[in-house]
Amino acid sequence: MNFHQLHIFYTVSERGSFSAAAQTLHMTQPAVTMQVQALEDYFGTKLFNRSTKKIVLSEAGQTLMPFALRSIQLMRETDLAMSAFTHMLEGRLQLGASLTIGEYVLPRLLGPFGKEYPNISIMMKVMNTTQIMEEINKHQLNFGLIEAPVTHPDMVIEPVMGDELKLIVPAEHPLADQDEVTLEEALRHPFVLRERGSGTRRVMEEQMLAKGLDPAAMTVVMELGSTGAVKSAVEAGLGITMISTSSVKHEVALGLLKIVNISDASFKRQFYAIHLKSTLLPISAVTFLTFLRHHTSEV
Repeated sequence: MNFHQLHIFYTVSERGSFSAAAQTLHMTQPAVTMQVQALEDYFGTKLFNRSTKKIVLSEAGQTLMPFALRSIQLMRETDLAMSAFTHMLEGRLQLGASLTIGEYVLPRLLGPFGKEYPNISIMMKVMNTTQIMEEINKHQLNFGLIEAPVTHPDMVIEPVMGDELKLIVPAEHPLADQDEVTLEEALRHPFVLRERGSGTRRVMEEQMLAKGLDPAAMTVVMELGSTGAVKSAVEAGLGITMISTSSVKHEVALGLLKIVNISDASFKRQFYAIHLKSTLLPISAVTFLTFLRHHTSEV
């Protein structure tokens, strides 16, 4: 018996068939079947009850399953613990990132990461959360980075970085001369916002509801599908907004926009990593996620 066999056994159970497990593991179906049979020979019992339509765990398979899961979790923990020491890694990472992360957070970190791990190449797609999950399911991406938690039975979702939304106003706006305002004071002004359903919009609306304020009562003069478009509209004086501080560093440095603190509300949030439960991330991916956790303050 070895870890590889336990991982294959777990994946077959999770995916519900030998063919689906083979696709997940990038193996041929006969190879998956052979490894499960080898495990069954080792224990001297059947681990699956097979029929023409589906396979289900036998009583012995049900007993083995929590041990297989623990072995996978232990391997993940081992990779995480060792990731800080693996500086000669090679490989290609394929990841998806939602809009704010992909356009404003990761670019500042890819340079330092590349210097520390020069032999790891990264291919990043910027897309929405649904598209990221679809491509992970198709094994076209190793993992994704998203702005709000989601629920999916086949995926692991874990916090990886912190972020905070702030009130952003044009340099000539009446609020620009104030270091902080109350949330109620800010809401008296017209807003330019991301589209409904976006992670940024959701964080803002949830905090408003927690304060007993109705998001529908806001004066929203424009809804836009990208953070860049929101920033341009605010610069043009069309309204104020709530977006990630990491996305306005350049404009603030140039004096085009001003960050104003809200004294009675906090708009902190987490960014999340997402990947398939049945897939062990390569050590290069674990190292990249560990790097992000340790360098959050740099964004």
